Amino acid sequence: MMRKRPAGDRGHGHQGWLDTRHSFSFGEYFDPRHAGFRALRVLNEDRVAPGAGFGTHAHRDMEIVTYVLSGALEHRDSTGVGSVLRPGQVQRMTAGSGIAHSEMNHSKTEPVHFLQIWIVPENTGLKPDYEERLFTRDQLRDTLHLIASRQGLDGSLTIHRDVRVYATVLSPGHAATLELEPGRHGWVQVAAGRVTAEADDRAHLSAGDGLAISDATRVVLAADEESEMLVFDLD
Repeated sequence: MMRKRPAGDRGHGHQGWLDTRHSFSFGEYFDPRHAGFRALRVLNEDRVAPGAGFGTHAHRDMEIVTYVLSGALEHRDSTGVGSVLRPGQVQRMTAGSGIAHSEMNHSKTEPVHFLQIWIVPENTGLKPDYEERLFTRDQLRDTLHLIASRQGLDGSLTIHRDVRVYATVLSPGHAATLELEPGRHGWVQVAAGRVTAEADDRAHLSAGDGLAISDATRVVLAADEESEMLVFDLD
């Protein structure tokens, strides 16, 4: 079974410096029909104006993954980490027992565009932690490349949940296949391009669209044009 979450139906907030879209309930946007999917609690698409951003604020008991699409995002947190993330650099922050951080647009002239994902961890009260990895477009090209997993497999980020997160950049006419074990679930989030997803049914997806997948063991994702997406294998 596949259920599409159209880009235009997402929650939307615009504060001048921030244009944000919420696939699931977040902040002032509440929709009981879309309060998360399995362990995937938040999936926000943010565009932040030059020189602006999210000042220091705190989180607890969440695995936070940030995937930069364009621009440069400056991260600082209470563990002492400071970093500037650009496309290809992905961060994982374990909020655990409590962490304070800021996410600012590093540029004074160009906007930054990124996806922020929150995953519910298996345990609460974990030690706050930070990790980042670089994944080149060549690594992501025409394959599902693992960027986060519970065991930190194959050089991926380590997250504290039995979840696998893949990224891909598909060339026009190319396809990638998500294999799901029985009882597992999938989510596809298209960042750019147009994709056809096929399992027991077919769905046509464009930038910003999401797709929830249950009761399927094989999903083929075919690019109608150059396309970038994140793909989740969820418990």
